[in-house]
Order: sequence, then C-alpha cells, then structure tokens
Amino acid sequence: MTEHTWYLLKALILGVVEGFTEFIPVSSTAHLLLIGEWIGFDSGDAKVFEVVIQFGSILAVVWIFRHRIWQLIWGTYRRERTEVAFARNLIIAFLPAAIIGALAIQYIKMLFHHPGIFVVTLILGGLIMLWVERKPQFAKFADSGSRSDGGTDKRRSTQALEEISWKQALAVGCAQCIAMVPGTSRSGATIIGGMLAGIERKTATEFSFFLAVPTMLGATVYDLYRHGSALSGEQTSAILIGFVAAFFSALVLVKALLLFIAKHTYRPFAWYRIALGIVVLIWLSLGG
Repeated sequence: MTEHTWYLLKALILGVVEGFTEFIPVSSTAHLLLIGEWIGFDSGDAKVFEVVIQFGSILAVVWIFRHRIWQLIWGTYRRERTEVAFARNLIIAFLPAAIIGALAIQYIKMLFHHPGIFVVTLILGGLIMLWVERKPQFAKFADSGSRSDGGTDKRRSTQALEEISWKQALAVGCAQCIAMVPGTSRSGATIIGGMLAGIERKTATEFSFFLAVPTMLGATVYDLYRHGSALSGEQTSAILIGFVAAFFSALVLVKALLLFIAKHTYRPFAWYRIALGIVVLIWLSLGG
C-alpha cells in the first residue's frame, strides 16, 4: 500500500467516525482530532478537513428530513404561521454562533491543538448530561408522559417543533456557542440546552438536527473561503472521501438515534463521554 493510498484510507476512516459521532452528544470534533492523532493523520494547521467533512453528515439530515424541509420552505414562502415561526426560530438559534464564530474563529481553532482540553470538556459535558437527565421532567422515556417514579410532572415540555418559542430557540442558540470549545459537542450542547429550556428530548434532538444545517453550511463555506486555495491535491481528495463517508454513515446513525431516543435517555452517551475523557487523560499522562 502506497503512502498516498494509506493517507486516503485514513480519511475514509475519519469520515465514518464523523458520520457516527456528529449527531450523538459525544463530540465529533474530539473523535476526529484524537483518532486522527492516534492513526497519524495530518489534516493541516487550519483543520479544514474536520470542518468540511462535517457537512457531509449534515447533508444526510437534509436527505432524511427532505420532505419536512420542503414543507418549511414552501410554508414560509406562503407565510403559513407555524412555518414562519419555525424558520424564525432557526434564524434566532443560528445567529449567536454565527456572530461569535466570525469574531473569534482564530482563537477557537487554537484550542484544537491542545488535547488536554478534551479531558475537561468530555468529562464535564458527561456530568452535565447526567444531571439534566435526572431532572424530574426528563427522567422518563420520550413521549411517555409519565415520570420514572410513577407520578406525573406538572411541567409540560414543548412536544413539537412548531411549538418552540423564540426564547427557547435563543437559549438553544446560546448553548450552541459553548460547543465551539473542542470536545463540548454541538449536538450535545444544543440538545441539552433545549431540554433545559423546556423542550422535550426528541423534539430538542430534531431541532438540533435542523439547526445543524445552516450552522455547518456557514462553517464549511467560511473555512473553504479562507483556506481553500491553500489545500493540496492530496488534501482535497481526502476531504472528498471523508465527506462521502460521513454522509453515508450519518444516514445510518440518524435513523438509529431517532429510534433509540424514543425509548431511552442520553445517559449511556454521558457515561461514554466520561470514560473517553479518562482514557484521554491516561493517554496524555503516558506522554501521548
């Protein structure tokens, strides 16, 4: 196997990793950078590879929800009240990260070169997820309408995308800003942020999916605009392979996740984050 072929195979591996981790709250960026480090994949200082292939996963969401997205576009054009409100909420949730990202992207990317930050963000994020899932209104399966202790919760969570208020959308948008810190997880921050804002688990997950589309499209276009001319032919080939791999693996993951959260909480992912954070800590302690 030639060095070039091996490089492209690594890109394929990372594309699959991206697709399987983008929409679960375990931080796809942490997995891409850590696994990339372990297998010796050099994506360059600008980290364009990690950003661009994430949009492959986002396109999988566009495909899966294509009918709902078309309904949103057509309904907004026709000025249907519920669709206009949904579109408004996506814009409100998108703007905080767009503004902060544009102003601080250089400082944010500096954090990508410090693996130690993943120890903190992975473990702390896992602990926060466990805390949120223990709150009475979330200590139940999605759509079950009953608490784990057999009682009823007087606080009703927002059950549908169309019911989300602009204040809840803004809360999700602010939570997404936190996810700019590597290892935090964009999906994790927006889902948990939505749940804390009073949105039901499955609905918060779906809103996170839709919000990912403009967010990652913006990040991809911005990164390619700034660094695209500096990419080598080998890096471009790697991005294309990783992009396609991320798309197909995300198709599988998103459908599986929606089935999973219909009957389970996010606690398994929280424990996984904590375990991974400990593994990274041990690896760094051993001189990794």
